[in-house]
Amino acid sequence: MRDLAAPAAPVLAALALLAYALTSSGYIVTVLGFAAIYGVFATGLNFFMGYTGQASFGQNAFAAVGGYCSAILTATYAVEPLIALVLATCLSSLVAFAVGYPTLRLRGHYLAMATFALGLITYEITIEWTSLTQGYMGYSGIPPLGILGYELASEKQMLVVLVGFLLLGVWISSRLRHSRFGRALAAIAGSEPAAAALGVNVARYKLAAFVIAAAYGSVAGSLFAHFVGFISPEVFGTSMVVLSFTMLYLGGIGTTWGPVVGAVIVSLLPEALRGLKELQDVAYCIILVSILIFAPKGLSGLGALVGPWLDRGKAAKGERP
Repeated sequence: MRDLAAPAAPVLAALALLAYALTSSGYIVTVLGFAAIYGVFATGLNFFMGYTGQASFGQNAFAAVGGYCSAILTATYAVEPLIALVLATCLSSLVAFAVGYPTLRLRGHYLAMATFALGLITYEITIEWTSLTQGYMGYSGIPPLGILGYELASEKQMLVVLVGFLLLGVWISSRLRHSRFGRALAAIAGSEPAAAALGVNVARYKLAAFVIAAAYGSVAGSLFAHFVGFISPEVFGTSMVVLSFTMLYLGGIGTTWGPVVGAVIVSLLPEALRGLKELQDVAYCIILVSILIFAPKGLSGLGALVGPWLDRGKAAKGERP
């Protein structure tokens, strides 16, 4: 029974949190909107790092490509936002394929440094190519999401759509993970030589996972652009990489719902500690470090620890687990 209930519990929790946000102030709606966007971003990174066992520090590059592509197409050329999002995702996927084909031949620290360089190069392009990106001035006038002339008029409507994107992204990630493709990725994560010996085309599967992760990053960047209505290079800097890694390891890397849990916690925790004023950052760091110490597999891994105790208690009462 626990296996059947596990996928439903996070969905119900997400819907309950959404219902609370829709009856709360606009500020809470904004914070949860950012949490949903970062959840999409971290889910894509988790697909490449958690499921495939590879290192990537350049996921922010694809978020930048998606965000700026959507911004330029909608604000300058009046393309429908959803169509612009799809086109931006296709462009990011092509960039990921072109970059990943030679880069993914590297392993370990070399791959990490190569992807980190990709993020730095993209960041510099967004700063220096002022005729296209407006540089540090940022790109403004980005319309909210919509289709066929209809635009989402309020942040609460946007939040519903963002949560829909998040749940769809998690569902696709979960389906891929439990498919033949996902089993091949798991074999690569375990041992690349062993996977190759079993007939898995390691290079092809790693490239496919890299492109899928880039598509998630691009969608997150586009959603951010349309949610805020403004983007600048600082949004897609190295701080985004650090934040996404915090979400991954806090929620539980390699798990289906870990990135989402991490995104919600990282987004809401600073707001909950705002009353501490000068001690806010100290308390924030202490809580994060404590979670990583006492839950090294992330918050989503606590279920694996609690489950056996629940089953043991049921067995003691003569109930069926």
